[in-house]
Amino acid sequence: MAEIHTEDRPWERLRELANAGDSRGLHALLDEFSTSDAVRALLRLSPEDQDKLLTTLLPSDAAELIDDVPDEQAADLVERLPAAEAASILEELDSDDQADLIADIEAEEAEAILAEMAPEAAKDVRRLVEYDPLSAGGLMMTEVFVFQDRSLVGDVLDQVTSGSVDFERYRGQHPYIVSANDELVGVVSLRSLLLSNHQTPLTAIMTPPRQVAPDATLEALEDFFHEHPFLGVPVVDEANTLLGVVSRAAVAEAALERADADQLKVQGIVGDELRSMPVLARARRRLSWLSINIVLNIIAASVIAMYEETLAAMIALAVFLPIVSDMSGCSGNQAVAVSLRELTLGIAKPIDVGLVWLKEVGVGLINGLALGLLLAIAAWAWKGNPALGLVVGGALAANTVVAVSIGGTVPLILKRFGVDPAVASGPILTTVTDMVGFFLVLSFAAAMLPLLTAA
Repeated sequence: MAEIHTEDRPWERLRELANAGDSRGLHALLDEFSTSDAVRALLRLSPEDQDKLLTTLLPSDAAELIDDVPDEQAADLVERLPAAEAASILEELDSDDQADLIADIEAEEAEAILAEMAPEAAKDVRRLVEYDPLSAGGLMMTEVFVFQDRSLVGDVLDQVTSGSVDFERYRGQHPYIVSANDELVGVVSLRSLLLSNHQTPLTAIMTPPRQVAPDATLEALEDFFHEHPFLGVPVVDEANTLLGVVSRAAVAEAALERADADQLKVQGIVGDELRSMPVLARARRRLSWLSINIVLNIIAASVIAMYEETLAAMIALAVFLPIVSDMSGCSGNQAVAVSLRELTLGIAKPIDVGLVWLKEVGVGLINGLALGLLLAIAAWAWKGNPALGLVVGGALAANTVVAVSIGGTVPLILKRFGVDPAVASGPILTTVTDMVGFFLVLSFAAAMLPLLTAA
């Protein structure tokens, strides 16, 4: 048997260095890895080896590694650690990342970790987790490049050049100016700083800041950064107190994560899933979706049983049943996708369900007639029976209109009643299009059975 080298299995080398307590060696090895390789190697380790690795690494290295792991798995990693060790790692992360992790950890363990953190940092995290994670408050970081309104240009430049501040944590922020009561009064561009005398008051070169409220939605933030070339925007409360800053990068990352999550939900995967997770947990999550679907499919298939004699008399109909249901389902899924996108962008709301239906019916009629005609010609050419073409083509045309009507409106209706449309729209659409498609084909066939069975 060929020897397996640690280069082919980098997690083996991580395990060796962790067991040896070699934090320097681990740092050097992780520096050689790409982000994806480091995460892959970490997740290939057993839970015990993961714990050993994270407690052997310097807190800053452990934080950098955990920051690249998907949220749910990162929370599991932190939750297993002793509270003091977990706190030392979290304190190396930005406040918004700290809040994301704490929000995914069980309440008792989260409180134990917060109790080990610096009081001010723990206070910030407790405040951040209260916000909607996809709002400005949930996405903001409390690390702000801020100066008092009595400060001079030289004060800022001295701090910048002293090396005493970790500017990486400010993510390219401009200096924000606040009053003695922490009210946001202005922002100063770096260009103005460099072109001004050291004794110039910051208030003399500041400009009024653009700002957002903590409840600003992700859609509103996307619009803001689309309209303005800023790297960040300050978040203020009703009293104009500076709470934090939302970065352009954080908004882009949140939008991408939401899009990925919605895509997974459409396929029945709710929450993060990686194959490094326990098999039973993954199976249970998937089964909760699949078990509902099998019940709905049985209901749809029951329509066929009602027309057993018709199907037996014209067995060729069995060939077209899945075509009618699948093609209609494809049209419906297109409508679902557009509705989900418009809900995400905020350009469609549940109150618009009537308008959405009217617009989808127009598309459904055109596409239904075109697809129905193609299927009718194929059926006629195959069996030489124009009645068969009329049955299956007519059923496909009608079911396409039904499918786009359901696909376009159901997401808005579900949203109105607080149900996640990305999760529930698919099963509803599939069941309805299957039931209606089977019913239309078989009922049309029953009505025209003499023509279908004529020699």
